[in-house]
Amino acid sequence: MYSQTLITAPGQPAPCIVLIGMAGAGKSTVGKEIARRIDWAYMDTDHLLEAAYGAPLKFVANSFDKKTFIQAEGEMICSIRASRVVIATGGSVVYHDIAMRHLADLGVLVYLDVPFPVVERRIAAKSDRGLAIAPGQSLLDLFSERYPLYKTWAALCCDVGQKNPAQCAKWILEHLPPKFFGPRQ
Repeated sequence: MYSQTLITAPGQPAPCIVLIGMAGAGKSTVGKEIARRIDWAYMDTDHLLEAAYGAPLKFVANSFDKKTFIQAEGEMICSIRASRVVIATGGSVVYHDIAMRHLADLGVLVYLDVPFPVVERRIAAKSDRGLAIAPGQSLLDLFSERYPLYKTWAALCCDVGQKNPAQCAKWILEHLPPKFFGPRQ
């Protein structure tokens, strides 16, 4: 168990835990588990987009070309003001440098590193998933394009591999920078 005492200077906002990675990486599931364990709020930026446009993410993503979708997502991300929140981001946010800098300012960026076959299987199993992909671009192309971006931005990289969501949450909490919590019990 972790001490829920967050260490921050008086008057300073507390940091957030920001999960990045491909669609199907488990950001929402792992994010909810982390938030539950430390009694923090949870936010899914895909749900914010759905609320802003009043439509499911797949409809929103399909209504724009890739560049326009990324711009809309980035602007929404830049409007987030949060403290002590676990944030699960959309997979395409990594294309928007200003949004990524904003997220890094909010807290630690944690990349959920999932092998391509797992991502492929999970995306195929959830056909209603919104995905910012260019016409003619394959899922493998998209994965290969994003992988180095995730690695560049991440302060922590959780190799999901054979871990279940609870094990991922535990690993992330154990590897957060010391500024997040007092001594682990």
